Amino acid sequence: MALPRERIYTIDDIYALPDGKRAELIDGQIYNMAPPSTIHQRLVSQFTQRIGTYIRSSNGNCEVFPAPFAVFLNKDDRNYVEPDISVICDKNKLDEKGCNGAPDWIIEVVSPSTQQIDYGVKLFKYRTAGVREYWIVNPVTRVSNVFDFEHDKNSMQYSFDDKIPVCIYEDLCICISDLL
Repeated sequence: MALPRERIYTIDDIYALPDGKRAELIDGQIYNMAPPSTIHQRLVSQFTQRIGTYIRSSNGNCEVFPAPFAVFLNKDDRNYVEPDISVICDKNKLDEKGCNGAPDWIIEVVSPSTQQIDYGVKLFKYRTAGVREYWIVNPVTRVSNVFDFEHDKNSMQYSFDDKIPVCIYEDLCICISDLL
């Protein structure tokens, strides 16, 4: 007897979700998203402001987008994510629906319900999709993991009190404690 086949979901299934329900789609699997906590939202807001201010002050060509912002990682119908922070430097990837292809820098603020996905599934997916830099920010442990995929360096782990160098910008460091 054959095993039942696992259903493969598409972006149409994401768009068919009831109003107010958010989910991500990675390799045809749906991952539901719980409402974020106050600390989560505070960090996303402060990261967005800090990065946006840096880009404007240095006359940069990148843009920063907080969630919810659609990222179609592989330009296919089986991958749709909403990173907490997306920094996109190639304007050709942007259209009215979101970002088509990998952002240059993604920051995910870990929630208890997303921990396994952020440290596992997304880490692999972002790396293989061409993201240049990926930060996993954990407000519970007050630790951030920084992955510099562009230079193929191993991850570095930082406390919230450290000045964390941004890999895609040589002259930007962020101290997460200063954002809280």
